[in-house]
Amino acid sequence: MEERIQKLMAQAGLGSRRECEKLIEKGRVSVNGRTATLGDKADPATDTIVVNGRPIKPLQTEAIYIALHKPKGVISSLDDEMEEGRTTVRDLVPLPGHLYPVGRLDKQSTGLILMTNDGELAHKLTHPRYGHEKTYKVVVEGRISQEALARWQEGVYLDGRKTIPAKITVVRQDVSFTQLEIVMREGRKRQIRRVANMLGFPVTQLVREKIGPLSLGSLKPGDWRLLTDKEVTALKVTVAASKAKRPHRKSGAPTSPSRRPGGATPRQGDDRGRGNKPGPRPTGSGRKKGPQKGPRN
Repeated sequence: MEERIQKLMAQAGLGSRRECEKLIEKGRVSVNGRTATLGDKADPATDTIVVNGRPIKPLQTEAIYIALHKPKGVISSLDDEMEEGRTTVRDLVPLPGHLYPVGRLDKQSTGLILMTNDGELAHKLTHPRYGHEKTYKVVVEGRISQEALARWQEGVYLDGRKTIPAKITVVRQDVSFTQLEIVMREGRKRQIRRVANMLGFPVTQLVREKIGPLSLGSLKPGDWRLLTDKEVTALKVTVAASKAKRPHRKSGAPTSPSRRPGGATPRQGDDRGRGNKPGPRPTGSGRKKGPQKGPRN
């Protein structure tokens, strides 16, 4: 059966689907001797898929799922691209095969990272389109104000895009610090630290405690363990129940098509804003019949 090439590559443990798509875009993937492009499909039973000059076997017999407590100073990449002798999360798990991290953390942050060769599950757990929750314990400098908390919860603009609203709970507070629990559905690069700095309350400690239903538990920094069957099932159930979402991120105040030059938008049954002579009303329900689409989130 034919599948998209990036999906077959992910099943072979070459990375998440997004990472595999980048390899395709760089021209490093071919199918039956022809350079592949995004959108191409292949049948692993009859086609030869070559990545970086090596043929791959898309279907793996055993999936591996590992919970790792990333310590401070370790990078979330598989390799030290800068070749500076830095320790990576892959260095901490001495198992054979290709394992890649789900949910990256910056070098100074600690906490839960899922390591797996299940590309499909990794893709849906990390892609913001699916909106899976991640929970963090965060300590910031100073006694954070309610105004700053409200701005953080509602979303702020980073690089011209508004962040998705977050759930934030004050766990403990003093004059010199505030401990927060933050539940987010997205994870832009250094997002928590950047937002905290923007609001004037720099982060002094950041620990990720949960990815979806998976918890860090009592794992110590640098330690790892295989997930239990119950945990793997819970992750798969979460992924199976998820639907791709498109979060509303507004870079500015849009003008609604129904908004009138006067500023106010008349509501049904409201006589305000009817200074102009209305045009002919549509007959019946006024809606074109056809297949109905669900809400766009």
